Amino acid sequence: MSKKIALSASIAGLYVALVLAFSPVSFGPVQLRVAEALTLLPVLWAEAIPGLFVGCAISNFFGGFGIIDVVFGSGATLLSALLTRRMPNLALAALPPVIINGLVVGGYLSYLLSLPFIPALLYVSTGEAIACFGLGIPLVLALRKSRL
Repeated sequence: MSKKIALSASIAGLYVALVLAFSPVSFGPVQLRVAEALTLLPVLWAEAIPGLFVGCAISNFFGGFGIIDVVFGSGATLLSALLTRRMPNLALAALPPVIINGLVVGGYLSYLLSLPFIPALLYVSTGEAIACFGLGIPLVLALRKSRL
């Protein structure tokens, strides 16, 4: 049990560290949140799910969009992680974070920043796709290969 908690806490900490390290591009309507590559980790470990949720919640306190970002952004990450865990293959596992964050985060950023919804959705989804497909899939493949 303590190994599972440690893994979850480590993922949360890594998520926060990546968001803060890349903070200039981690927030806003046009974003590339590198930490979102970690949203594919539920494919390997169920313990990644609470870690991603907690890491995202903590990170969103630093983003400047307030409680809306903390609640809805973290909720989108939680839902994405739960769905990612259930996907039958790695390519499909990358879709829930792209779609859900595009809709949810794009939606509230559109509202908060008075931007048209479709461009906000596309900006967030594009950054999410780069993180998940470009970084997350190679990360999971490397972890599988190393047998962690």
